[in-house]
Amino acid sequence: MPDAEFTTGLCSVTLRGLSIEGVLESASAAGVAGIEWGADVHVHNVDSAARARTGTAAAGLEVLSLGSYYRAGSFGDFRSVMAIATELGAPRIRIWAGGEASGEATPSQWDAAVEDTRRIAGLAQAGGIRLAFEYHGGTLTDSPETTLELLRQVDRSNVGTYWQPAVGLDDGQALESLRCLMEHVVGVHCFSWWPSIERLPLRARRQLWTDVSSMLGTSGKDMDVMLEFVVGDLRENVITDARFLKHVFVEQ
Repeated sequence: MPDAEFTTGLCSVTLRGLSIEGVLESASAAGVAGIEWGADVHVHNVDSAARARTGTAAAGLEVLSLGSYYRAGSFGDFRSVMAIATELGAPRIRIWAGGEASGEATPSQWDAAVEDTRRIAGLAQAGGIRLAFEYHGGTLTDSPETTLELLRQVDRSNVGTYWQPAVGLDDGQALESLRCLMEHVVGVHCFSWWPSIERLPLRARRQLWTDVSSMLGTSGKDMDVMLEFVVGDLRENVITDARFLKHVFVEQ
């Protein structure tokens, strides 16, 4: 049996066209355990955060995280992000590692990202909140090596990273990236794009997600596995993909 327990979730950005209530209805119908609320549409101020928190609890679901679009290195107003996360009851905030690809970023941009992340990590720590970098192209966390280097330089216990299969990687390459980052991964965004950004049902990469489940399951780390980017942004595909997600990570 796996040493880790998985919590299935839905990223609200998957259903940007729906209201908070619509996302909650879809998450309940899909049978997931929680929601990562995105700050782009659904939870963009304290009032919407309060609605989402109340609705999530009423639906018997958990708030898994706040998916913010804060860019480390911008030295922006992170206190307002914290206020939203606190009102939402989010234990974790997703942030982005700068605005440049790792190979294009200058030393000063790297330094700014490190310094700013340390600053906001302190604010988050005071509020009992963790931070997680989005693992994404066009940022400093666009490869396992650069993600590890950024985390090494930041060196804060409440800062980790999400993981997702990077665009264009085959199953073996994607799994190797997860293996490299395993120690620092605090959540997974689950979707199947192949061979590039073409959206497929989650089960289309069945072997990849089965292997991800096995790898994470033996790590001993409990993990949120959050559904994202379904075909056509359709509610019925959220339900179908969530069924597969639960089968792979919880039932088998």
